[in-house]
Amino acid sequence: MRQTWRWFGPKDLTSIDDVTQVGAVGIVSALHHVPNGAVWSPEDIAQRHREIATRKDGTPSGLTWDVVESLPISEDIKKQKNDWREHIANYKISMKHLAESGLEVICYNFMPVLDWTRTDVRWTVANGASCMRFDINDFAAFDIHILARDGAGADYTNAIVDEAGRRFAEMGDEAKKQLSRNITMGLPGSTEGMTLDDVRAHLAEYDRISHDRLRANFVDFLDEVVPVAEDLGLRLCCHPDDPPFSLLGLPRVMSTEADYKYILDAVDSPANGMTLCSGSLGARPDNDLPGMMERLGDRVHFLHLRNVKRDTDDVVGSFYEAEHLGGDTDMVALIAAIVREEKKRKAAGRKDHVIPMRPDHGQDILDDLGRRSQPGYPTIGRMKGLAELRGVMAAFEHSELGLL
Repeated sequence: MRQTWRWFGPKDLTSIDDVTQVGAVGIVSALHHVPNGAVWSPEDIAQRHREIATRKDGTPSGLTWDVVESLPISEDIKKQKNDWREHIANYKISMKHLAESGLEVICYNFMPVLDWTRTDVRWTVANGASCMRFDINDFAAFDIHILARDGAGADYTNAIVDEAGRRFAEMGDEAKKQLSRNITMGLPGSTEGMTLDDVRAHLAEYDRISHDRLRANFVDFLDEVVPVAEDLGLRLCCHPDDPPFSLLGLPRVMSTEADYKYILDAVDSPANGMTLCSGSLGARPDNDLPGMMERLGDRVHFLHLRNVKRDTDDVVGSFYEAEHLGGDTDMVALIAAIVREEKKRKAAGRKDHVIPMRPDHGQDILDDLGRRSQPGYPTIGRMKGLAELRGVMAAFEHSELGLL
């Protein structure tokens, strides 16, 4: 696996100088300042390459921009409304500019309205570290009482509705505002957060978009962009829904192995692939991560390795982001499956036999606690996670041990 690190640009509290010391060899980044649906210019792309390649003192960092995360898909494309055709045309132009700059892997997602969603971005665990958490009761309190979505209560069990009402009654105004901010903050690094009225407006438009219609819109998008990706030598890889179940009554179409198989079969091309995020998919107890890697591994173009600890075995439930080797996903078994896939690819002569990975998210520990970095992206917590993952990888990749 090629060990990479997510970097949000010059404003990231983890500098390129820092990344050179954590052990990563590549960078995962994006042009977060460009509005969704607009073209990424060659000049902006070249600037990001230069920023990654250079330390503060002007000397070479030795790092390269390896993966784009994300080239966002606009809500217009997902809904096939307004400027969606222009946005697809712009997407193709951006892909061309990225390929011409040397990039080959583009990660994106197809989540409607809300991107990754958490109710608490600095939840304290037993040892004093903090992490991100999704609490279904707090989310229901937001949905039923703050957003006041019509019919929201019918989407939850009676126990969750009752607990959500109790928690809402105990919230002060600032707690309500903070919960709303946490839920609507948007893509990591993005400047495009949403107001409650924005969310309501999007939900009104999705009232007429079923699960099957959203999935068909996704296939239509892929039918347009995948042939272009093939011609450009790009590998597109869709990130799963996070969390991997319906929120706010919205359809979600990339939550399970069956979802991925449908999309990969519908547009059957090596350029149409998967970002296997063990944290997002691992929030569902019925997702078998090592098995998914075994069965879908030939189309996995990018890896997010992180872990979550679920409160229950309910499909729709609460969880928090655990240490990388400490959650409900068997990370050792998953890494073993990844290494086996890489060996298969190498034997088959595939150019992409080394799969880029990054230590996704991490708990805020030690100096991270006072640094207040981008939620989920602390320096020391991710470095600890990468070190743990690297140790497992090294054991499986050691030729003399013969563990695989």
